[in-house]
Amino acid sequence: MMKKLSILLCSAFLWAGTVQAQEAKTCFKNMPDSLCPLLTPVNRADFIDFLDSKMKAEVTNSFGGKSEMTELSPDYIRVNLTPQSTWQMKLLPVNDSTKVICTVSTVCAPACDSHIKFYTTDWKELPLSSYLPKQPVMDDFIAEASDSVDVYEYQAALRPADMLLMKADLSAKDATLTFTFTTPDYMEKEAAEKLKPFLRRPIVYSWNQGKAAILP
Repeated sequence: MMKKLSILLCSAFLWAGTVQAQEAKTCFKNMPDSLCPLLTPVNRADFIDFLDSKMKAEVTNSFGGKSEMTELSPDYIRVNLTPQSTWQMKLLPVNDSTKVICTVSTVCAPACDSHIKFYTTDWKELPLSSYLPKQPVMDDFIAEASDSVDVYEYQAALRPADMLLMKADLSAKDATLTFTFTTPDYMEKEAAEKLKPFLRRPIVYSWNQGKAAILP
C-alpha cells in the first residue's frame, strides 16, 4: 500500500512539474538572454512579480529605457519593449502533453512589421514551416479586380504597394494568429486611400493540435 502511495505521489509531483514547466511565465523566465538582449533575467523575473502583486509591470531595460509587460496568462505574454516595438509569446498545444512556443516580434517605424518564430518549451528553435506552413503574401491582402472596376485605376492603385509589410498578433484568448496588412501605413496618404477599396480583411490562422489553418 505504501509503495503504491509513493508511486502516486511521485507521479503527482512529476505531473505538477511538467505543468509548471509549460506555463508561459516559467518559459519566459528561462528564456536565453540571447533571444531578447533588451531584457535581463532580473527584468523578466520582476515583470512576473509585479503582475502577480497587481502592480504595473514596468522595468528599466538593459538599454536604459522603459519596458512593460501588459498581459500575462498561463499561456500568453505581451511586452511593450520600447515605444516602437512589442514582443508576444503563446504556448500552443501540439498534443495532450506537449506544447510549443510561438513568439512574435513587432517593430513599427512607423509602419509595423512582424517576425514569427517557434521553439520547444526549453527554447530550441523549430522550423517555422512545421507550424505555419504558409505565411500570407501580398495577393492574400488584395482583392481581385471585379468587372465593374476600371483595370487601369486598379493597377495604378496597386503600383505604389511595392513592399509587403504585415503586423502579426497572437490572441490571448485562443490559439489564433492574425495578420494585418500594414503596407499602406508607409505609403503616401493619397496613394493609401486609393488602395483602400481593394484591400481584404485581416487574415486569421487557427492552430489545432499544432497544425495551422486559415479561418474563413
